[in-house]
This record gives sequence, structure tokens and C-alpha cells, in this order.
Amino acid sequence: MTAEQPLLNSAFVADALAPLLRGRGGTDRTFERAIIDSREARPGDLFVALPGERTDGHDHAAAAVAAGATGCLLGRIVDGTEGASRFYVDDPLLALQTLAAAWRQALPNLEVLGVTGNTGKTTTKLIAAQLLEPVYEVQVNPLNYNNEISVPLCLLELRPETERAVIEHGMYTTGEIALLTTWTRPRAAIVLNVGPVHLERAGSIENIALAKRELIESLPADGHALLNTDDSYVAAMAPHTAATVTTFGTAEHADVRGHSVESNGPKGFTFTLEIAGEQRRVRVPLPGAHLLSNVLGSIAAAYRDDVPLDVIVAAVERLSIPLRLSVSSLDGDITLLDDTYNANPASMNAALDLLREVPGRRVALLGDMLELGSEEDAAHRAIGERAGAELDLLFTIGDLGARIGEVAAANGTEAIHIENKADAANVVAERLRPGDALLVKASNALHLETVVADLKQLMAERPAAEQPAEGNTNAGTDSEEERP
Repeated sequence: MTAEQPLLNSAFVADALAPLLRGRGGTDRTFERAIIDSREARPGDLFVALPGERTDGHDHAAAAVAAGATGCLLGRIVDGTEGASRFYVDDPLLALQTLAAAWRQALPNLEVLGVTGNTGKTTTKLIAAQLLEPVYEVQVNPLNYNNEISVPLCLLELRPETERAVIEHGMYTTGEIALLTTWTRPRAAIVLNVGPVHLERAGSIENIALAKRELIESLPADGHALLNTDDSYVAAMAPHTAATVTTFGTAEHADVRGHSVESNGPKGFTFTLEIAGEQRRVRVPLPGAHLLSNVLGSIAAAYRDDVPLDVIVAAVERLSIPLRLSVSSLDGDITLLDDTYNANPASMNAALDLLREVPGRRVALLGDMLELGSEEDAAHRAIGERAGAELDLLFTIGDLGARIGEVAAANGTEAIHIENKADAANVVAERLRPGDALLVKASNALHLETVVADLKQLMAERPAAEQPAEGNTNAGTDSEEERP
């Protein structure tokens, strides 16, 4: 460490927490990061004991120290932590947030790129990081760290030599992103979309838009607001920031424009990029042309951060990131689109977009989309209408999923509702044919990942004699149809 570089050690922690600190114990240590889960503890960790709904972190502090944690941030004295550097405060969460803000402010070379939107934050964060990496020392947490606990943890992972950090900013209602930005202090921000997610807490889609807008409202005058012009709520944010606005999207007036998309299904897609008077044909090795806005927002961020266009295009064409929607093969020549992580109208439509790009008979198992408030019925009916127009066979699960099936059936698609999740894999497997493409998607609370696991096992054990004849493959589909 040079004299100019900060050190996250006991002295720094004590100084940052001085107004909150009730007492200290143990010898001085140096920390690599903060953690809240004792099972993740390793040497160099500062364990923060947070009270939770089901367990109190103080009950696990000794285990964290035994596993190697060199520091503890505690609300009370805990036996078994004597070997660690200890800091006692009244509110460990407030102390964690205060420490993270102090550490971020102390980093000499750091600029933060914030990312928000109702869908696609994590994917965009990872794409943007890979486009910045050829020029800058970049750090990004691969998980969806985006709230009042995880954003401070993300900040405390940052190294003094880091030049760029890409950080998600999430919300349930207004005021939350504004709070996060007081810690992250972003200089640039990507706003992807505004949709009816968390309506039960936010109250209205207008409130969600206001909450997302808080990210660009926090930007300095020499910063960059990167806005998706294809989303009317995001486009309307432009007057509400002091930063320079750069738009991205498919519209002709977008500063960073993508058009003439050609899909290659699970293998990715190609599009024409227009930026600053130049045109490039770009190949994206990620499945689903619905990712175009994620790529364009990331390109806009990198370009405004002085990454050369040739470097950006080369980085896009070698992108390698884990996606929540995974594409794999089931035994019996079935393409599986596993998107069981979560669901809302935008992500459901995006998954159906990808299903359209995959050759084969289109089959889906769809379930509830939760936390939609007053939009609940309309949203499920809209998905049902699309399913009825595009799918060859639909399975539904959950009370809200049943509404999708009812509307789809009224529009001519065969829809089978599954009452018992334990039966789901068997019901679906019985109707699958070689060459089918199957999408499985619902809100995380339905835990359809268990259905996917059961289905994989069933298909692997299914005797070849039970497989339908190849002549039934791709019935009623146009495998070359492109996404409109």
C-alpha cells in the first residue's frame, strides 16, 4: 500500500464508526470484505451480526471467527469472538452502511456505474463490466446485490486500485434508491425499464418510475445518464438529471441504436449498431434477442466512458456471462428453457420471445407472477392472450397461472392446468415429443426448479421405446420464424 491508498483495517473501521462506536476489543486487523453469513467466513472477513426474522447473527459470530473471520461488528458481547477485532454498536446494520459509505468515499480512483430497471439489472451489470474491463480495473459482484444490506457489502469488497465498479440499485418503493446512492455516489447510470413489479408495495407504476428516477437524479453534472428510449417511462426521465443524457434503443432518434436483428436462437443474435455516425454489424453470443436493450445500454455506458468503439464491439462478441434463463437439452431431443428464477410481465414476455426463436413445437409450463397488485388480473390475461396466439401446448400451475391457461384456451391453444406441483413433471413429460422446445417459468415462490429437476430425471429414465415417432417432431411450427 502507498501512502495515498486507504487500508480497510481496524483503525479505519473505528474512525468511520466513531459516532456510533460504543467500544472495541481485540487486536488490530486488516479486512478484505464484510460478510453477514458465517458459513462464508474466511480469513480477512469482517463478520457483521445482523438480527433477522429467523435467526440472529450474534448466534453465529463465534462460528464465523472459528472459520477464520478476523473481525466482528456486534451489538453485544459474544463469547467465542475474543480472537477477532471487535466493534460494538447499537445498530449493526446502520454501522455496516456507515462503514461502506466511508470506504467508498476513501477510494481514490473509483467511479461507480449504477444500473436499475425492473428486469435485466444483473445481466446488464455483468455485460457492462465486461465492456469496461479492456480499459479499466473493474469490479462487479456476480450476485444480485441491490438493496440496503447487499449494496454496502458490495462496496466493502472494492479494492483501492479499482477504477470502475458496476452496482445494481433495486427498490420496492420510493426513497430506497436515493438512499443507496448516498453510499455508492454513482457518476453514470443505466436505466433499463419501468414495469408493474412490486406494485403491492410501490402503489402504482408511476411511483416505480419515480423510484427508478432517483438513480439519475443523484448523478453529478459531469456524469452520464443512459436511458432506454424504447421505454416511455424511462425516456421521460431525461429532464430530471444534471448529467449528460445518452439514449439507447431501437428508435431512429436513439444516440446508441440497434436494429436489423437476426436471431440464431440459443446461440445468440446479430444486429446493426449505430453510434456517433458509425455503423457496425455486431454478433452477440447470448441467447435471446430480447437482450438487445441490455447490450445497448452497456455499449452506451462504455462508449461514454471513453472505451474505443472497436474495443467495445470486440468485447460484445466475446461476452460470456451466466444468465438466469438457461438453455439446455433434455433426453429425447427436447430443448429446455429454464427460467424459474422469477417472473413478471416483462421477463415473461422476454422468455416467450426466446421461445419463439427456438426451432421446434413451442411448449410452456407457466405459473403465477406475484406482487403485481392491481395489475395482477390484466397481466396474467395478457400473457394468456400471447400464449394462445403463439404456443402449441401450454401447461399452467398456480391460481394465477390458471388465468393464463383460461385465456390461452379461449384463443385456441390446448391448455392443461396442473393442480398438484408434485404431478407436474409427469404430466409434462407425457406430452413432450422429440424436437420440442419447453419453457418453464413462474415467480420464485412457486419453486418450479424442483419440477425442472424432476423432469430432467424422468426424461433421462424414459425408455427409448416410449419416445414418440420422429415424424411428430415440430408439428405445426415454423422453425425459421423471427421475432418481430
